[in-house]
Formats: sequence, structure tokens, C-alpha cells
Amino acid sequence: MKIVEKTNPHITGLIKSLKENSYQREAPIWKDLARRLERSTRRQAEVNLSKLNRHTSSDELVLVPGKILGSGTIDHKIQVAALSFSSLAKEKIETAGGECIAITQLMESNPKGSGVRIIE
Repeated sequence: MKIVEKTNPHITGLIKSLKENSYQREAPIWKDLARRLERSTRRQAEVNLSKLNRHTSSDELVLVPGKILGSGTIDHKIQVAALSFSSLAKEKIETAGGECIAITQLMESNPKGSGVRIIE
């Protein structure tokens, strides 16, 4: 069996920093996220806004280990951290009063990862 590694330096650097933060700050959420990001690209999460709208409440902090897609609508304010966002999804989240942030920003602002909900 051939082992295939990620070649994107952004993702490999992110995985490395997630693992380091997990060990240093004793926050298992970052190690779990690193394992999810290590999966193959085919198994990477792609979440539509309609799913976020159904499974979240107002002012919630959500983490998606993949890409946010713009299908559907969102009618409440949430803070979303993800690997990437489609332009339409980012626009709809910000129009609803929410915020789109990178995973590294979330790691810096919330080192223990408390109150974060992972959605795939």
C-alpha cells in the first residue's frame, strides 16, 4: 500500500501547528482537527450553508475541517472557522451578521478550543 502525503504547504503547516498546540496547551480538539485534515481530499468536509443553518443556533462558534459552500441560506449570526470559503458563502455569512475566520485565527483567539462545535 502506497502512503500518500499532503503536498500543499499551507495544509501541512497547519496540521503541524495544530498538533503542536494540542500537545502544548493540552487541548485534544486541535489533534482531532489535525487528523481530520490529514484525510484524503476526497474525504474532506464540504458543508453547505443550509446545513449550518439547520444545526446551529445564534452566536455559536462553528469549525469546519474543509470548505464552506454557498448553497442555501443562513438566517442567524454565527462565527465560522474553516479551511476555505466559497465567495458566495462568505458573502451570505457576513450579510447575516456572522464572521468568517481562518482556523489559525481561531487557534490564537481560543487556545483551549472551548465552546467550539465541529460540523462535517
